[in-house]
Amino acid sequence: MNDKASVSKELNAKHAKILEGLLKLPENKECADCRGRAPRWASINLGIFICLQCSGIHRSLGVHISKVRSTTLDTWLPEQVAFMQCVGNEKSNNYWEAELPASADRSDIGRFIRTKYQDKKWASKYASQPAPSNMIVETSEIGGKADIPRKARKYSLEEDVFSEQPPQVPTTTRSRGTTSFAWTLLLSSMAQKSVSFSQVSFDTMDEILNLPPKNGLISAPSVKHKEDTKDLFSLLYASEAKQDRTIVPPSRWATFECKYTLANELL
Repeated sequence: MNDKASVSKELNAKHAKILEGLLKLPENKECADCRGRAPRWASINLGIFICLQCSGIHRSLGVHISKVRSTTLDTWLPEQVAFMQCVGNEKSNNYWEAELPASADRSDIGRFIRTKYQDKKWASKYASQPAPSNMIVETSEIGGKADIPRKARKYSLEEDVFSEQPPQVPTTTRSRGTTSFAWTLLLSSMAQKSVSFSQVSFDTMDEILNLPPKNGLISAPSVKHKEDTKDLFSLLYASEAKQDRTIVPPSRWATFECKYTLANELL
């Protein structure tokens, strides 16, 4: 897809206004090559404003040297406008005419331009050439990130989000020592009270281990002997309306977990 198709009419009008403002700057009021007044053309990869005559010569150099655009007739991309803001005639000539003698002849403007850009006869030997590839372009004045095509952005909000490390969820493990200790405690209490495994239930565990009364856990009436062997898991499916929602201290939850583990192993 052509990048120019992504430029809306509103954005194109904003670009035209920015370019008009750049042409009013003192350093851009003259052609970068022949010094003619009121240039209306530009080289988007050299960052200069030039006149109609010089624009034709620039076209003859080839797009690998100079890419010519009209400041009023062509559609501009945000990064192209931003590059023109960063460079301009003065900064560009500081590089291309760094070694240019004061008595240089500009009468043959075609030869002058080819010697300047194609032969690089007067280019600076110390500074680097202003180019979009080696210059950080600020685009905030053009319309911000929303106006820049996605492929022209260096970073975006979505990429920032996904580049962050995902939150780490702590994992909990149950120590085997808890089960071993509960077994020892239960067997010791059962031996003291002469209770068999067939008589063990959730309620008799409280009695055997001498635990205090429950506050907030699902409770069922204690049944002796034959009814003690009822299905322990039926207690887990009690109606929600009958459940007590009172907050239970952490110690009681730990006790319930130990008893539930023992019940599973006994069954």
